[in-house]
Amino acid sequence: MAFEISSPVFKPGAEIPIKYTCQGQDISPPLEWKNLPKGTKSLALIVDDPDAPDPKNPRMTWVHWVLYNIPPSATGLPEGVSSSELPPGTKEGLNDWKRTGYGGPCPPIGRHRYFFKLYALDTELPDLNQPSKSELERAMEGHIIDKAEIIGTYIKK
Repeated sequence: MAFEISSPVFKPGAEIPIKYTCQGQDISPPLEWKNLPKGTKSLALIVDDPDAPDPKNPRMTWVHWVLYNIPPSATGLPEGVSSSELPPGTKEGLNDWKRTGYGGPCPPIGRHRYFFKLYALDTELPDLNQPSKSELERAMEGHIIDKAEIIGTYIKK
C-alpha cells in the first residue's frame, strides 16, 4: 500500500473550496493520511504554491503552511486546526506571511496549484525555532523515507 495524503473536501487536481481560501474563512482543510512507511518516526507537512505570482510567469514558490514533528500516530489534521489543537509534539514553521499556521490560497491572478506535501521521516527533528520551508527542508535531508502529495487548485472569484 502506497503512502497517501488526501482531503475529504477536494479531490486530487480539483478546486479547493472557497471556505479554505482568503475569500472564505481562510481555515485549513481537513487532511487525512495512511500507509506510513515502516520506520517513520515523525511527519512533516509543507503546503506551497509554485505558480506565484502568475501561473503564466511564475517567479517564486509561495509557502502557505509548515509543520514538522507530527507524531506517526496521527492519521490527519482536522478542518481549521489551531496551534493548540495540533497533535502533541508537532512544531510549526513560518509561512511566507512570516507567521505560523495555515494561510489559504489567495492568488493575485490565474489558477494556481497548491501542493500539500507530507514527508515520512526516520527521525524526530530538533526544535528548529519556527523554521522557514528551506530551513526545514535542509533539516530533513537524509531523513526522508517517503513523500505523499495531493494538489488542489484555486482561482479568485
